[in-house]
Amino acid sequence: MSEWYVQVGEDVGRALTRLAPLMGTLLLPAAYWGEVYAVPGVLASVAVTFALGWVLSRLCQPADDASKAEVFASAGAVWLAAVLVGTLPFLTVAWTVGVNPGFASIPPSAADPTLRVFQDPVNAWFESMSGFTGSGLTMARKESELPHTIQWWRSLSQWLGGLGVIVLTVAIVNESGNSMLSQYYEDRSPLGQFQSDDQSNDPKLLVGVFTVATLLAAALFWAVGMPVWDSLNHAMTGLATGGFSVTDNSIATYDSAVIEYALWPVMLLGSIAFPIHYLILRGDLRNLYADLQTRWVFGSFAVGSVAMVAVLVQSGAYDGVAAALRYGGFQFISAMSCTGFQSAPISEWSVTAQLVLSGGMTVGAAAGSTAGGIKLVRLLTLLKGTAFRISGVFYPASAVRRFRFDGRVLTDTEASQEFEEAAIVAFLWVLFLLLGIVVLLAVVPDSYTLENVVFEIASTQGNVGLSTGIVGPDMSPIAKGTLLFNMWIGRLEIIPVLVALRALLTRGRQ
Repeated sequence: MSEWYVQVGEDVGRALTRLAPLMGTLLLPAAYWGEVYAVPGVLASVAVTFALGWVLSRLCQPADDASKAEVFASAGAVWLAAVLVGTLPFLTVAWTVGVNPGFASIPPSAADPTLRVFQDPVNAWFESMSGFTGSGLTMARKESELPHTIQWWRSLSQWLGGLGVIVLTVAIVNESGNSMLSQYYEDRSPLGQFQSDDQSNDPKLLVGVFTVATLLAAALFWAVGMPVWDSLNHAMTGLATGGFSVTDNSIATYDSAVIEYALWPVMLLGSIAFPIHYLILRGDLRNLYADLQTRWVFGSFAVGSVAMVAVLVQSGAYDGVAAALRYGGFQFISAMSCTGFQSAPISEWSVTAQLVLSGGMTVGAAAGSTAGGIKLVRLLTLLKGTAFRISGVFYPASAVRRFRFDGRVLTDTEASQEFEEAAIVAFLWVLFLLLGIVVLLAVVPDSYTLENVVFEIASTQGNVGLSTGIVGPDMSPIAKGTLLFNMWIGRLEIIPVLVALRALLTRGRQ
């Protein structure tokens, strides 16, 4: 077997053996809610996932550290493998209900067409991809009619997608001694910013912070009137900025301003780099204003919300500023944080309002958070880097210049590297956004406008989940395939996917 495939196979295998027990937690809601018919499918899903992981782990045992191509290939492959096995609970439970075995009575809600759409493997794959990428777009017509077992898997997949897959991968590479892949993930997760702590390489630290924040969010939602089950699920998907819901109309179901305002701080927390959460829990509150990205998150949310309110008032969507703030502020924060909770009929808003939301979804929030998009730090790098380049025209060629960014002083070469990385990712992000728009325009019904399509692709690639109504089980296979790809590359920030695909096609080493 090629050494390239050995390395990737081991990483995927170890990830699957750790995902299987987490998938086994589906037995808890199945037992509590008496959904006996779901148990065989869950057990089969766990068994297949663990068996695949165990076989890959035993067959693939590389001798050396990974090359750069293997690093990116493993990044893309682990996510894709998690998504593929993540389809199994949807498929097996839906197929069990379709067969209607005699050992367990199936309630009318489980036989609803909502669950039957997952008998189609493409729909199950779409739901799993939307979960693990934190996108929140769904094939379910009535999310409230899904079995509690499936509702839990949707929420758990987003919780894992927001944090767990990265943590699992870091745990894998720490065990295997694969230093390059470990560094790759640490550079893209909060773990890399805990280097001064003795536990900096322990994924349990980040899991602990995330779990505490999730439980606090669930308690807050319950306190303001959300049912316990709804509170737990929305806390998981809210903090992971995923947006899956257990209600049919997302947050609009509750029609409660108190609940909507309670969600604001949770979506904001999900938008901040998780090292800041850790430092705040230790009592270091100054990072709420000392950290560059955190300041920009607060500032961007404030400016964007004001702009959103002004657009809604000007267009006459709402009678007063209070109503415009309630719905406009909520939807902008939901969009820019890439959470995707919905409290208003966005498809009925003006073109300008939809484009403002599209802009927020494209930029996203802080790197090191669970949000998607290009990321604020890249936008800042591009803005400051452009100004640095332009100002260089007025200096003599012999001048020694330093690029100052977030307390760091970089040489011209170091500044060029950071600027180029941000520019490349931003360019590719926009390129694939445009490609997705072109494809979707060609296949969606004529009743959807250009702004609807732009909004849908921005939401998909930004891993947001807000929708103007295009996404659904009746979409064409081409539309589903396009959105699947956009969700995947959006979550992995494009470059790992491109390198992984090139390595897969050429079997080359970089």
